[in-house]
Amino acid sequence: MLLATGLYRASHLTAGVTALVHDPAAGGVVRVLLGVALGTSLLLYGTGYAHGGFGPRLVWADVLLTGCLLPHAVLWASGGHVTDPGFWALLLGGSAAAAAAAGLETRQAGCAVVLILAAHVAAQLQTDTARPFGHLMSVLSSAVMARVFRWYLHRQGTLLDEAREQAVRAEAERARQAERMAHHRALHDTVLATLTTIASGRVDANTSGMRERCAREAAYLRRLIQRSEQAEAGDEKEGAEVPAGEALEDVVAAAECLGLTVTAQYHELPPLPGPVAAALTAAVTEALNNVRRHAGTSAAYLTAIGRGGGITVTVVDRGRGFDAEAALVGGRGTATGTGLRRSMHARMREIGGTTEVDSAPGEGTRVELRWPG
Repeated sequence: MLLATGLYRASHLTAGVTALVHDPAAGGVVRVLLGVALGTSLLLYGTGYAHGGFGPRLVWADVLLTGCLLPHAVLWASGGHVTDPGFWALLLGGSAAAAAAAGLETRQAGCAVVLILAAHVAAQLQTDTARPFGHLMSVLSSAVMARVFRWYLHRQGTLLDEAREQAVRAEAERARQAERMAHHRALHDTVLATLTTIASGRVDANTSGMRERCAREAAYLRRLIQRSEQAEAGDEKEGAEVPAGEALEDVVAAAECLGLTVTAQYHELPPLPGPVAAALTAAVTEALNNVRRHAGTSAAYLTAIGRGGGITVTVVDRGRGFDAEAALVGGRGTATGTGLRRSMHARMREIGGTTEVDSAPGEGTRVELRWPG
């Protein structure tokens, strides 16, 4: 509204400057009055732009000075001889009415427009024009259009605010859903794998290694429950780097607690960002879980190699193998399909990595995890 009514006022001031340029006989008082109108306009709109909106007191000052007094002062300085109802001093009444309609509340805006109209009626009665109503309708229509424009912008702003709030709520819901899925994958890779192994009777739940693993995963569950509160308090340090070798060693130790023998080799491993290390170790954990649960062998081979700041981790077994393509495409509902889709491919994709699975029935399985992809 500042921009629209400001441009409207500028057009009227331009008309005044043009009129005085083409009328060298115009008195000095008239030129001073045009300067007053220019100064009042700069004060009204300059202050408005600086504060992000019209100031009601300045709007009223503009109404009284520019809209009401200036036409009479120009008539007095011109000797009352104004033959054109579009004279620049009268034109300023239209932009004054527009500013009042844009910057004042409804009742005050109505009072201001009535004052301007009354002042202009009195001014035109002092001239020799016989057609005052065209100018008065111009002043009134300027106020009405400015008020309608203000209403429309307010309505559009309200709709935009509502749409933004809906988008924020939808994004928050997506974030909560993503967090729930991350928790589900984490539980699938850790606690569920441990419980499944214990329930199958393939390991002794009373060994010190199994008790240590259970204690570690109980602590992990507590961290999951507290993660939201920690994030709000700023306690999580996801940007911290994690030594890749140490993270993979924890995964290997956890797998060996479940009875899997892992032969691991590392070469020039770089430190990894926290989120990358978490996703990569989760994918490796699931690859080792799949060996223990589905390969029909108790041995696996893990190789991790650093490459240009990235890392490639390969997990190989010599078990029974499976149809990798069928597990990914048609294996929904199967343990292998779930592990491949959700715990390996999905996790690596989230951090910009890739997963390759090479397997065939009777020929073992090779899983390669790369970051960056």
